[in-house]
Amino acid sequence: MTRKPKYIFVTGGVVSSLGKGIAATTIGALLESRGIKINLLKFDPYLNLDPGTMSPFQHGEVFVTDDGAETDLDLGHYERFCDVILTKNNNFTTGQIYDSVLNKERKGEYLGKTVQVIPHITNEIKSKVTNLGKTTDIVIVEIGGTVGDIESLPFLEAIRQFAYDVGKESVIYIHLTLVPYIKAAGEFKTKPTQHSVKELRMIGIQPDILLCRCEKELSPEMKDKISLFCNVKKEAVFSATDVESIYELPLLYSRQGVDEIIAKYLNIWSRSAGLQKWKKIEENRLNPVGSVKIAIVGKYVELKESYKSLNEALIHSATASKYEIDLCYVDSEKIEKGEVSLLECLKDAHGILVPGGFGVRGVEGKIKAVEYARINKVPFLGICLGMQIATIEFARNVCEMEGAHSMEFDRMTSYPVIDLMEEQKSIQNMGGTMRLGAYNCMLEKESLAFSAYSSDIISERHRHRYEFNSKYEDDLKSCGLKITGRDKVSGLVEIVEVEDHPWFLGCQFHPEFKSKPFSPHPLFRAFVEASIKNREKS
Repeated sequence: MTRKPKYIFVTGGVVSSLGKGIAATTIGALLESRGIKINLLKFDPYLNLDPGTMSPFQHGEVFVTDDGAETDLDLGHYERFCDVILTKNNNFTTGQIYDSVLNKERKGEYLGKTVQVIPHITNEIKSKVTNLGKTTDIVIVEIGGTVGDIESLPFLEAIRQFAYDVGKESVIYIHLTLVPYIKAAGEFKTKPTQHSVKELRMIGIQPDILLCRCEKELSPEMKDKISLFCNVKKEAVFSATDVESIYELPLLYSRQGVDEIIAKYLNIWSRSAGLQKWKKIEENRLNPVGSVKIAIVGKYVELKESYKSLNEALIHSATASKYEIDLCYVDSEKIEKGEVSLLECLKDAHGILVPGGFGVRGVEGKIKAVEYARINKVPFLGICLGMQIATIEFARNVCEMEGAHSMEFDRMTSYPVIDLMEEQKSIQNMGGTMRLGAYNCMLEKESLAFSAYSSDIISERHRHRYEFNSKYEDDLKSCGLKITGRDKVSGLVEIVEVEDHPWFLGCQFHPEFKSKPFSPHPLFRAFVEASIKNREKS
């Protein structure tokens, strides 16, 4: 007998940024804790083929999968909360859907038919959902945007049809909506939720479960009202309250019985939720033994979404050590222009981190921050561009290579210690052309990296075009720069460290993409532990 997968569709209404991605992955985590195999899928309604060329100011972080897909940042939440390794098949944009349909039309696959949104676009959307269902018990699908948006209509129509294709007994619709608290009136208002559900029902979708975003728990009377006006059973109206940490959500949802209702509605037989690891995280978070301050020196510091995985990886490691983490965001451009004092920004930091990024703006400020960390023996972690910045700073200030720089920022530099990767030199298009995805790296045994990983071969994800210039390797090494990690196949430099420093490491890859709350990434764990030691010493 062939297994029949089940499907959960998560939509949002009223306003964007309610947390559909967090809700979807929390549901996934709860179902996994009951022994159910899940997978997650995100549909984004914008026309870009992927977010790879979109500004971090507009889109936030670009998450990278093992197979090299540049995806929405919600996929980072999916991997952090759930035991899944995602691929390019877990995130599709409107642009990708239309591109696929038009390519099929060009090949004659529609036999001369007029290509239309219905059925061709909606069929393409449904096929992406069905493909994931072949290898799992439940597929959780998040529809980006807000109900009522023109861009989202093809996706909503597709998931409306889907229930008729596979049978309504295999599908539930979860709608995340807003119940605002009006301070002047001193009460919650359900009208936005009523209108949002009405909009969804006009499309032909009746939500089975409502997750109501609110400041505090809704009263039974309020749930009765929402149930009545939205045609949703009271047992299926839940309070998705504000929380201090997103890692509280599996416990919050479970206490209200969200997973029980999902299992009931989908007729799933499973064990009860095993939430021990989530309880441990919450226990550590609520009972810290101290606080450690990490300065993140970058140019997107006003928008924390731009460093989402980075922030979470630091939180994972601090929580595992039973510490609170104080993330201090330092604008490297303001350091560069002299608008803020480098000393004032960094003097209280127990650790300094320079993250990835693109473009010359703020680079000199980052170089000054690295110099401060190196000279003052402050634990330092440089990621991607941060590793390149560390190399540039070392070349300039230790090896006396005056004007050393990256070819990305200074084509006329006398010492291009960072250069364009050879395979990138003939590439014209920007989108999807960087070195992307997971590559194996070999570690030197006498290194901070090996001590962190306890392994001599690791696999990490990349997203870059420029690399350490091997032409200057001997000169840099003779001055005390250690090369402790290399790509297993190409020999490209992946990790650099500095001698005579308590903890100083730069890596070309993005370790933040593989950190989980119950399994902190080894490099972040080691960096935070070094920062805690520095705190205790100071």
